Amino acid sequence: MSRTRRSDRRWVRTLTGVDEPTTRLVCFPHSGGTAAVYRPWSPLVPAGVTLHAVQYPGHADRLAEEPAGSIAEMATQVAAELLRMPPARCALIGHSLGALVAYETARVLRDNGSPVHHLFVSGAAGPRLAGGGTIHQLGDEELWSAIVKLGGIEPELADQPELRDLLLPVLRSDITLHETYRPAPDADPLDCPVRGYYNTEDPLVDADQVAAWAAVNEREFSMRAWPGGHFRLHTHPEELVADVVATLLGSGVRR
Repeated sequence: MSRTRRSDRRWVRTLTGVDEPTTRLVCFPHSGGTAAVYRPWSPLVPAGVTLHAVQYPGHADRLAEEPAGSIAEMATQVAAELLRMPPARCALIGHSLGALVAYETARVLRDNGSPVHHLFVSGAAGPRLAGGGTIHQLGDEELWSAIVKLGGIEPELADQPELRDLLLPVLRSDITLHETYRPAPDADPLDCPVRGYYNTEDPLVDADQVAAWAAVNEREFSMRAWPGGHFRLHTHPEELVADVVATLLGSGVRR
């Protein structure tokens, strides 16, 4: 398939909203993921929280665009849109690749005088341990098989050649960004709480790798685990969203 769809160049999409939110919860997808993967979260957040999700170029209705060239580029674009929104507390949550994009976005917002209220990271090693993988170097068949085995593609869709041909370039691009990512060596610590999540059967990330997120901030760090694989947050989001909401409520966000 060719990239022929019209593109909507907005990075930040609003899934639920109120006129004067107390908090914006901005969600960052995994490699190959779209803003739509967070739509099931809409009924799970309090009325005072506006739920946003990021749409990366080359994905879904931005299919006509070339994928981003770096995580830093993605963060700069997302932060620019958030800075143009009316003031509100801002919390970021990202899964896998999205955790790194969320972290870099938090850095850009901090450097522009708008520090985030909370950073939540899921299924990702801390920035100093991120990168270095070789999955992006696999051939098409091997790469597709690895993603399917991980649970990133619905089983009923895994054997559709047209879908594979459409998604593989974007997946490879995203995984390349993830595996070649390097944090800035002189990055100043964030000044917001960070909470990490992981799943005990995730073959990509373990507790020690998630614990490495403690190094990115000067305030409290906490973490929590659930049983399940790498994509459990999308198949069973209720517990994770409840924990995120409880954390935000405990820090002064109104219902």
